[in-house]
Amino acid sequence: MTADDQVDMARSQVFGEVAEAYDAARPGYADQLVTDVLAYAAPGGRPVVEVGAGTGKATLAFAARGVRMVCLEPDERMAAVLRRNTAGHPGVAVRTGGFEDWRPGGRRFGLLLAATSWHWVDPARRWDLAHAALAPGGALALVWNPQGVRDPQVHAALAESDRRLGITGAPHARRAWEFADVPGDWPGWPEAECRRDGRFTDLRPVRYRQEVHYDTDRYLTYLSTLSGYRVLPPALRSEVLAATARTLRRYGDALTMTLCTDVLLARAR
Repeated sequence: MTADDQVDMARSQVFGEVAEAYDAARPGYADQLVTDVLAYAAPGGRPVVEVGAGTGKATLAFAARGVRMVCLEPDERMAAVLRRNTAGHPGVAVRTGGFEDWRPGGRRFGLLLAATSWHWVDPARRWDLAHAALAPGGALALVWNPQGVRDPQVHAALAESDRRLGITGAPHARRAWEFADVPGDWPGWPEAECRRDGRFTDLRPVRYRQEVHYDTDRYLTYLSTLSGYRVLPPALRSEVLAATARTLRRYGDALTMTLCTDVLLARAR
């Protein structure tokens, strides 16, 4: 594992500091996505394994369809919220720990789901682990939520505020009209890596769009749950959030974004 990979793994553990805020502010997933993923995977009687389930933003949408799930979450604080949220779904089993350390005990799964979490899995091992967890013909669904600001003036003002403070990679750094119809127009899209692996077939990239409205307080809460903000020194993080708030309050005290939920579907050979 490289030094960069170790840094990424350390950053993956910061969400538990703000587990309740994460649960309240992070966007969820559309019903149509769940319908399409289950239609593609057709897991039948086989359970679903979810990698990096967090507080259950995707879990609940799938559990509501009656699928049995094993949910892996490395942070105990996040897992505690996940257990609370899924208490009404007896088919959901929560396991505290990372995908890299999990032992499926000989079980093979019909679907492996990773919703905004695949990039945290050790890149040297993730495809091996995924293939080993899936039954032959089992499906992989890797999901992300890139966003873009709809108003050019608001985008420009937020970009200038971030530039002054040295902030990069914020959700509002993208403009809504930059996103095309086909997913993968952002760093880290795993389609090429999956193709190179060679053990998966029938790759299908899918993009869903919806408009999301944040008031200033909710957007600041959302930003405070992102790893890039969590690892900032506390004084700088407070300054950045305050500057973002001042900008938004000049433009109606709210922010409208286009949320592009991108999914890579693939099937184990």
